Amino acid sequence: MSFNPNEFDRSYRPANVDMSRVGAYATKVYAWMFVGLMITFITAVALYVTGGVFYLFAIPGVQFVLFLAEVGVVMYLCSRIYTLSVSTARMLFMFYAVLNGVVFSTLLVAYDVMSVVFVFGLTSVYFGALSVYGHVTKADLSKLRPILMSGLIFMVAINVLSIFIPFGSSFEKMVCMGGVALFLAFTAYDTQKMRQFYTRFQHDQALLESASVIFALQLYLDFINLFLYLIRMMGNRKQD
Repeated sequence: MSFNPNEFDRSYRPANVDMSRVGAYATKVYAWMFVGLMITFITAVALYVTGGVFYLFAIPGVQFVLFLAEVGVVMYLCSRIYTLSVSTARMLFMFYAVLNGVVFSTLLVAYDVMSVVFVFGLTSVYFGALSVYGHVTKADLSKLRPILMSGLIFMVAINVLSIFIPFGSSFEKMVCMGGVALFLAFTAYDTQKMRQFYTRFQHDQALLESASVIFALQLYLDFINLFLYLIRMMGNRKQD
């Protein structure tokens, strides 16, 4: 059986599943996701506190370089998941978390710090609730994939257009609400997908180890994107 980290067959039913092992595998994935979030947080705070964010983003074109680097790491990691060692895959994941931390340092410049902390906590609550739902629900969330991918493409298009077209605050709020709903749904979907993959590949430990990095990355991205839409919608911007 082949591994596709982007799809899963909810109808597959293995003969025997040790639920304690499923839980242990999920805990490992969440632990690596948490490591990624902490690396991002520490990097962002360090750059903000030291003032490095101001020097770094004064370099012409640095935003573009960071964007290409982030996209490149994700694409390389996903395309080479079969051939990379688990340690190398985890190093790339942590490197991606550092890059995100560099970008996120600008949020501490733009938003009140307590506002960022509050939204981070709120994101954790929302993410945790939908993760639990993804673990326990009997609903087949695999059917949501076409809707989720269409929503993701729409959000990307809207965000690109917003660079050139100044949308009003009401439309911006609607976009943020849509983004929050989208990544809450992605959180439940990716959680159920992770559990389903474990039950299908439970006897292939090497494959499960490699897949755990991809699942950690996907859940990390769900959390990060949920946070970004919430901070845009609820964050208190600093006065110039």
